[in-house]
Amino acid sequence: MPGQRSITEAEKLAEAKLGGIPVRRAQMAAVANMYRAASAVRQHLENSVLRESDLTWTAFVVLWVVWVWGETETRHVAEEAGISKGTLTGVARTLESRGLLRRTGHPTDGRLVLLALTAEGEAFMNRVFPAFNEEEAFVTGQLTDDECRDLAGLLRRVVLQVEQGGEDRRRELLNGAEPAPRRSGRRAKG
Repeated sequence: MPGQRSITEAEKLAEAKLGGIPVRRAQMAAVANMYRAASAVRQHLENSVLRESDLTWTAFVVLWVVWVWGETETRHVAEEAGISKGTLTGVARTLESRGLLRRTGHPTDGRLVLLALTAEGEAFMNRVFPAFNEEEAFVTGQLTDDECRDLAGLLRRVVLQVEQGGEDRRRELLNGAEPAPRRSGRRAKG
């Protein structure tokens, strides 16, 4: 069951399972640990500072994106937050009902929607972000400032690799075909 085994145990089990299968183990470990770290950090932040504010990680990221970028089209907020536009719609409605976010129509294109923080949303982020940052410091507490900067730089390079070459790589793997549309995981009604 996830969460019951240590990272060391998981690595040993994976190594035993792979046996002689020729895989790039260093790259596998890097990606697996990125995922584990992201999950552990997200869970910690949701169960600590965000719990006090009754926010999910996704809701906080949406607030963060709009706080940093200012009034922004929903499609850009969804992209920056790494969520679908459908997910953003639900999150934005919740944040709007709590008085933290405002949705308005685009002034020149009625098909587009803009998101902006309300005055209450601005005050909320000014109050909550310092506590969030304290938890960022906690989860990186075993790293020096230089190691944090190095880690950030290395992860930025991973992101750039995917952003700059990911689309071509996907097409290569699909023999030039467009990727199939994403499915929600629900079965089609029959």
